[in-house]
Amino acid sequence: MSARIVIIGGVAAGPKAAARARRVAPDAEITIIERGGLISYAGCGMPFYLSGEVQKYNHLFETTYGVIRDEEFFWREKGCRVLTRTEAKSIDRAKKEVHVENLENGSKYAIPYDKLVLATGASPFVPPIEGLDMKGVYKLNHPEDALQIKEYLGDTEGGEAVVIGAGLIGLEAADALMKLHMFCSVVEMQNQVLPGMLDEDMAGLLAKKLSDQGIEFYLGTRVLKLEGDEKGGVASVVTDKGTIDAEMVIVAVGVRPNVELARQAEINIGETGAISVNEYLQTSDPDIYALGDCAETTHRLSGKKVFLPMATYANRQGRVAGDNLAGGKSVFGGVLGTAVLHTMGFNIGRTGLGEKQARDLGYKVITAVNHAFDRTHYHPHHGLVLMKLVTEDGTGRLLGAQALGLGDAVKRIDVVATAISTGATVDQLAEADLGYAPPYATPIDLAAHTANIVRNKVAGLARTVTTAELKEKMDRGDDMVILDVRTEPQYKMRHLKDDRVKLVVLGDLREKITEIPRDKEIIVICALGTRSYEALRTLKGAGYEKVKFMEGGLQAWPYEL
Repeated sequence: MSARIVIIGGVAAGPKAAARARRVAPDAEITIIERGGLISYAGCGMPFYLSGEVQKYNHLFETTYGVIRDEEFFWREKGCRVLTRTEAKSIDRAKKEVHVENLENGSKYAIPYDKLVLATGASPFVPPIEGLDMKGVYKLNHPEDALQIKEYLGDTEGGEAVVIGAGLIGLEAADALMKLHMFCSVVEMQNQVLPGMLDEDMAGLLAKKLSDQGIEFYLGTRVLKLEGDEKGGVASVVTDKGTIDAEMVIVAVGVRPNVELARQAEINIGETGAISVNEYLQTSDPDIYALGDCAETTHRLSGKKVFLPMATYANRQGRVAGDNLAGGKSVFGGVLGTAVLHTMGFNIGRTGLGEKQARDLGYKVITAVNHAFDRTHYHPHHGLVLMKLVTEDGTGRLLGAQALGLGDAVKRIDVVATAISTGATVDQLAEADLGYAPPYATPIDLAAHTANIVRNKVAGLARTVTTAELKEKMDRGDDMVILDVRTEPQYKMRHLKDDRVKLVVLGDLREKITEIPRDKEIIVICALGTRSYEALRTLKGAGYEKVKFMEGGLQAWPYEL
């Protein structure tokens, strides 16, 4: 008798599990239940549809060869029955049945299963804010949300919008609105953008760069309520730090896993609030699997349970579950929390543990911050990338990386994610045989160069301060010399306005070294950090002891000059 596989949820994880199970078990009877009217859509493409970069709504539902992924597609090409506008109301684990209701005609019936998949996804968190039901207030969680926003805006350009939440979706939404020539403000309750994704130092620089592009941030700010106009449309956002005018508001403050169906069936819910699963993606009932945005997973480095609702995990888990639904024993090995995004021309990514996360877990860490070009400086498409590497002191094991910039930051994050997955050390990253040609990289790639900074620190060749540490020393009034070794034109264009700053061009340093006092701490700065390191080694060679350089250079300075 053919296995009866029933999948609840038809967005990403569910259809992927169905497709894989069909390939492995061609004779299985596979049914997908989806309470919405759309299935297998590209949710990650919604901001790009909103901005106009994805021009047709149907592109969010098409295969690479232009066929719409609908019920007929899944039946004709995958041999899977899809029931849209059908809601799973309860699970009878004893009888192995799913009780459903057709939302169009109200009919109710039971669907038997041998193996069941919960891919119920997650729903946007709705904060307790007055006025969220007003005209012009939207979420961005479903293609219909993007369609409604497009219809609301029509052909008009300009206006004022507020995005509540500075996470991945919030910043992508802000980017889309800015492309529509709207003035966009972003309100975030935490004190930084991309909380949980970037360390504070990286987030601070990103916020400054995005502010320079025209986004106005209200960080560490709580929304109290929304106020409307006489026509019932939103007019302003009232916060604990003032009122912001708004003709439209997008709420993007995260999602919560849909676990009620599992809870009613007495399936274990994990410590994160998502469904608990083992390495095979089985729940506490071995015949029921959970995957995608409703399930928790394990962080490979911390060993802790995490809830990270991402499309890549949903699809990878779908493949694993598909194998196991067909009798296999595939394992989902956990996640590194790798995440990337593009906003306002900037490429941003992270993988593994951040510096604070690693320290909170008890790791003794060595970090390196490096500002460099993603390809040769003479190539017309080169761009800067700020990269931060987190490593374990003593073992050299790679723990995490973050990167951002106009250059290709994502490639470097993927390299480090691969290295971490294989248990590589900082030495192995530095010695990785990465490809080089001027359109793609520098002869020593910036990922390897960042690893070399860690190695220089371990060897005692590089002593550094962060931008935050230098700012603290300046504010405290430390008796020091801030030695700027850039060229005179660079200095005149942009420099730290402080009486302790002394300009000595790197090429003149050996000739003018007697002008630099030996009884004070020397902090060397330049544009990116490379010349500062050269100057430090020159000064150390001349007998100077109290010398450090600022990592990342002035291009990484997130404060006002």
